Amino acid sequence: MVAITKGVAAPRPRRGRFSRLSENRTVLGAGFLLPAAAILLVFLTYPLGLGVWLGFTDTQIGRPGVFVGLENYQDLWQDTVFWLSVTNTLIYTIGASVLKFALGLWLALILNEKLPFKAFFRAIVLLPWVVPTVLSAIAFWWIYDAQFSIISWLLMRLGLIHQPINFLGDPNAARASVIAANVWRGIPFVAITLLAGLQTISPSLYEAATLDGASGWQRFRSITLPMLTPIIAVVMTFSVLFTFTDFQLIYVLTRGGPVNATHLMATLSFQRAIPGGHLGEGAAIAVAMIPFLLGAVMFSYFGLQRRRWQQGGRD
Repeated sequence: MVAITKGVAAPRPRRGRFSRLSENRTVLGAGFLLPAAAILLVFLTYPLGLGVWLGFTDTQIGRPGVFVGLENYQDLWQDTVFWLSVTNTLIYTIGASVLKFALGLWLALILNEKLPFKAFFRAIVLLPWVVPTVLSAIAFWWIYDAQFSIISWLLMRLGLIHQPINFLGDPNAARASVIAANVWRGIPFVAITLLAGLQTISPSLYEAATLDGASGWQRFRSITLPMLTPIIAVVMTFSVLFTFTDFQLIYVLTRGGPVNATHLMATLSFQRAIPGGHLGEGAAIAVAMIPFLLGAVMFSYFGLQRRRWQQGGRD
């Protein structure tokens, strides 16, 4: 019979080095992030680095290039088509982003009210965002057709115009048309995201403001807008990034025409690099987009650090 000694604790087994590391939150977090970091390194960092390197070479399709320094960027500085694409990109980005924010916020405020069939309407709103971009562009290509446009047909039936509108053949009309298509596609992202932010605002704030005699505009200006500001900063940053780098919509609708009136930096980069064969020049145009994108990201980052934006009050 084995005697049991009371009051004597059994010796604790010694933990291995791997066991101790597995309990370290820093090591555990780094381990979980390692697969994602590897994917980003392979599919993001390497292509970005390769693109930057190609921008300093005269590489062409089928021929390895040599280092030429800033020659590609010097050529772009004197390239009128490049500067036209920069102007088009800024007009396209600013115009579409402002319209998407205004219409998206208006739609979010409507969907936040007590409406019948609210879930159905929210699902319908998401359709333009869910549909693939190419299919949306093809649909708009038919809507803007010079002969069979439904818009022209409707306006002619109403007696407002006497001949079809050449939406994609006139430079100014083409710019407005591609902006309208981008706004239609991007509104759901802005609306649904802002709607999620609206639902986090406590109804008691509106009730207290109503008891104090605040009007609807005063409640929106003093409660809704300050509380939504951090979300607005993030949403608009993503909206600007998506719009600035838009390629599929423009390429399917106009391919940069007419006479380069709708060429964005992304479409011009593709045209010079792939159909044109000048990979170095196309890469230089793509690299020239980076300062604009960094500016949008940094604006959002520093804006979110401000206490006034995070708390809805003053610094």
